Amino acid sequence: MTEPDADAAPGSRLAGLEAQVRRDLDYLCLPPANWVPQRTSNGESIHDVVIIGGGMCGLLAFFALRNGGIRNVRIVDRNPAGLEGPWVTYARMETLRSPKQLVGPAYGFGSLTFRAWYTAARGEDAWDAMDKIPRPVWMDYLKWYRKVLEIPVENRVEVSRVRPEGDYLRLTTGGKGAQGETLLTRKLVMATGREGLGYPNIPDFMKSVPKSHWAHSSEDIDFSAMKGKRVVIVGVGASAVDNSAEALEAGAREVRHLIRRAQMPTINKMMGIGSFGFISGYAQLPDEWRWRFMQYSFATQTPAPRGSTLRVGRHDNAFFHFSKAIDRVDLEGGELVVGTADGGRMATDFIIVCTGFTTDPLARAELDPYAEEIELWKHRYSPPEGEESPELGNFPYLNGDFTFRERTPGKAPWLSSIYCFNYGATASLGKVSGDVPGISEGAGWLTRSIAAKFYREDVGAHWQGMLDYSKPELQGDEWRGTEPEDTGADLRPPHKQGALAG
Repeated sequence: MTEPDADAAPGSRLAGLEAQVRRDLDYLCLPPANWVPQRTSNGESIHDVVIIGGGMCGLLAFFALRNGGIRNVRIVDRNPAGLEGPWVTYARMETLRSPKQLVGPAYGFGSLTFRAWYTAARGEDAWDAMDKIPRPVWMDYLKWYRKVLEIPVENRVEVSRVRPEGDYLRLTTGGKGAQGETLLTRKLVMATGREGLGYPNIPDFMKSVPKSHWAHSSEDIDFSAMKGKRVVIVGVGASAVDNSAEALEAGAREVRHLIRRAQMPTINKMMGIGSFGFISGYAQLPDEWRWRFMQYSFATQTPAPRGSTLRVGRHDNAFFHFSKAIDRVDLEGGELVVGTADGGRMATDFIIVCTGFTTDPLARAELDPYAEEIELWKHRYSPPEGEESPELGNFPYLNGDFTFRERTPGKAPWLSSIYCFNYGATASLGKVSGDVPGISEGAGWLTRSIAAKFYREDVGAHWQGMLDYSKPELQGDEWRGTEPEDTGADLRPPHKQGALAG
């Protein structure tokens, strides 16, 4: 890639980078023409693929499919433009955890990396000075990625229902951007992120507490209302410390983490084994090894980033209380009283529950009433003593191409047309459908899988296309046919000449 002119204005550098992106695609003859035969049903056009989710995974899935010559694709997102994914909604960390040089959704194009965009927008000196990528800046990059690649996300469109209809899937859409239409598609890609196959995890002890007194970390929280208030944070993971920092910086009187664990997690075990080998090989491991890797990662827990934790620790009114599993929460006289399993009691004004998401495909309303036919890990594998994990058992047990498996053979075969390109694929296929390091590998894998299935399903049409193809490469004027001259010479090999005379 041509080095940007450091003295040029940012607008000029960005325009140059965008020209480079188009040139890179042109040099590689991308995107190719569509090769998938068009299908209709009762006069209705059928989409080849519909992608749910216009965040990082969805954008990359669209780009990869288009580069594979699969062009009849629609991509929808329930959020307004610029608010796709968690980056400027409920994510509250100051920076990404991933190192800034990771290529993320660039899909093999140097001109599409975050680094290329950032240096064009802000210069090499700014890149050198930056430690980690600020979260809102990452969202700015994804918005540019969408723009430069002309990815036609349909915003404010939600898929509320998925039903089989013959060989296809019928999608019911809603939302402010929907046209009141239903869609027929051959394949559905659920690029729905961290909460893509579940819902916010709400502990039982919060379910009777008035909603005015608590929030889950995935919700829109008015931190300004916490000024002068006492706040309890449930948990100590990344979202917990980020929400804690927001409350402290908004002027909370005190923030107390109530932590079930006896000590702070400090080591990100997955970081120690990240490699191309892990990305490529994890999905092909036997069940016992896949379970063992993920169960150990879940049990040891990924620690919050150092920078995020220091953001909290610099406040004298922030407290970390370990071995304080919450037993109950009651509203008494306008304040919340938290009871812990060890008999302790603590009064507070507001609670932020930072307990992540529950992965549960059976709870997805759009797949009801067929969701119970999705095979889960707990249906396939019984772990040995000491490796139990109800959380991991709820993950879908996917085929090797990201598709769901039916629990009862023959009852819901159409589930193999739905691709789980989100956090739900972690247990079966590894970290290739959400995390920045492996996302491009995952998108290539997804695209090859869909392309292979299309070609197999349409093999008759492709065979007929081969038979019908009649464009000649030779025009008949490239040669002249002649008869050989009879010279009377014995043209047999020397060792056979005269054999009959003997």
